[in-house]
Amino acid sequence: MGFNFRSLPVRMRKLGLSFFIIVFLCAFTGDYKEAYPPMKNESFSRGEVLHYKMIYGFFTIGKGVATVYPQYYKMNNRDCFKVEIIGKTVGVVDWIADIDDQWGAYVDTAALIPHQFFRRIREGRYKKDEWTNFDQVNNRIEVKTLDKKTGKLKEPKYYDAPAQVRDMISGYLLLRNIDFNKIKPKDTISVPGFFEDAFYNMKIIYKGKEVIKTKVGKVRTIVLVPVMPKNKIFDGENSVSAWFSDDKNRIPIKISAELFIGSASVELIDYTGLRSRLNIVTDK
Repeated sequence: MGFNFRSLPVRMRKLGLSFFIIVFLCAFTGDYKEAYPPMKNESFSRGEVLHYKMIYGFFTIGKGVATVYPQYYKMNNRDCFKVEIIGKTVGVVDWIADIDDQWGAYVDTAALIPHQFFRRIREGRYKKDEWTNFDQVNNRIEVKTLDKKTGKLKEPKYYDAPAQVRDMISGYLLLRNIDFNKIKPKDTISVPGFFEDAFYNMKIIYKGKEVIKTKVGKVRTIVLVPVMPKNKIFDGENSVSAWFSDDKNRIPIKISAELFIGSASVELIDYTGLRSRLNIVTDK
């Protein structure tokens, strides 16, 4: 004689249904939780704004601002930071080069991985509008670009992705949350990510600590050197150096680059909304 579910009391039937519903949902939420593993963030919070100047040789050629928006945003039904970096040329250079670029991302507040990365590039006659959507649950990436002739979106491109893959901005936020007190000078850090149509594994060498003089004061910093791939812009694999504040903020204080046609740098000139006090050396 077979088992008759209807023969059970109503209360037991409801409990049985509830049990099966919970088990059914857990089969999906298990993967969901694995897609967004929590990551501790002590370096930044909403409302942080960093202002920079861009120097080529001895001349200031541009300005930039990195902003963590003061409100949360929803993407894929999860809370996100909206982080945006804007850079544009100024003065005489603006007449010649006319660069006005905007880079941004919606980054999961709990896992610090991206839901969307976007670019709005305006460099002379060259223009590009691009959105990269990260499906962290199904490990898939969708890239959409705007057709500048028609003003409509082109057919999207799809890529299979490894778990917790990052874009450039969430990779930068990851770097800010690494505990460099547990890393020795000359050690290498790897930050995997995706950009435009390719996966990469950026290797960064930790060089140690240094005090540098800036417009905001003498700042204690950690020194990082990304290993640059062969290209037509940077002069060698160790041509870029970056100084991040040696405190919980880990904000970029200065970035310098040796190019085939000279040297360039980006330097912090002002800041607001830091989560912790900046590690400035006070002269006695």
